[in-house]
Amino acid sequence: MKLGLQVPRFDWAAEPAAIASGLADIARRAEEAGFASIWVMDHLLQISVMGQKDDPMLEAYTTLGYIAAATREIQMGPLVGAVVYRHPGLLIKAATTLNVLSEGRSYFSIGAAWYAEEAQALGLPFPDRNTRFEMLEEVLQAAHQMWKDDASPFQGKHVNMAWPVNHPQPVSSPRPPIMIGGNGERRTLRLVAQYGDATNLLSLEPGEVRAKLQVLREHAERLGRPYDEIERTSLNPRTLDSEASNAVTLEWLHSMAEAGIQHAIINLPSSTLLRDIDTLGTHIIPKIRDF
Repeated sequence: MKLGLQVPRFDWAAEPAAIASGLADIARRAEEAGFASIWVMDHLLQISVMGQKDDPMLEAYTTLGYIAAATREIQMGPLVGAVVYRHPGLLIKAATTLNVLSEGRSYFSIGAAWYAEEAQALGLPFPDRNTRFEMLEEVLQAAHQMWKDDASPFQGKHVNMAWPVNHPQPVSSPRPPIMIGGNGERRTLRLVAQYGDATNLLSLEPGEVRAKLQVLREHAERLGRPYDEIERTSLNPRTLDSEASNAVTLEWLHSMAEAGIQHAIINLPSSTLLRDIDTLGTHIIPKIRDF
């Protein structure tokens, strides 16, 4: 099993000028501790489970470009990108740029989006749920086409590009790994099976994970896709405050691995973030590599 770190908050900095150096320190410490990946949310306002709406929040792709420059080995991506906030051609170009400048260390992580209030606040489009899923599928189709260096016109219901040229092509081969986030069994997991290289399941416990992955397996079998080609990832919050909680975390990760998760991504309390990164690097990451 691999361990990833999501950084969903930026209120640990005393002032805006301190965010850059603090984020670089977090990313480098995570890399040195043995984390396989680092992620930021693609949100423009803070979400309610993390804080207040007007808490500090950075735009995802700019932030990831900065993290790429500050690190050398760790993988990265938005967890997950909102399909509606950027024009599809620009989104795929941004994801390609990140992949090139990180020397192939980035995922293309994408989902149908859900935070209507932030879109309304900043004047961004936020169509109904069915339209967002239709857009998600077309963006996935367009990404596959552009990452095959196929610049023929793309004509969809929502996505239309006359000449979707994409140079340079990504460093990752055959493309940046495509991660699709969400727990929906009918649409999201079917899209993973059809277009994705990784699934990301949000805030589920091992029994729930096992059930969702069985649905993903069924979609893959129906589409003739080898299930084992798909990386199984999860996102959960964790708190580390004692040796006992370290043991609980280790047991939980073992249970997630047994349920089928290969890459567990966690976020940690801001107040103890650097300490917890070091703790995980010393006491947890070496022990989960054989899970």
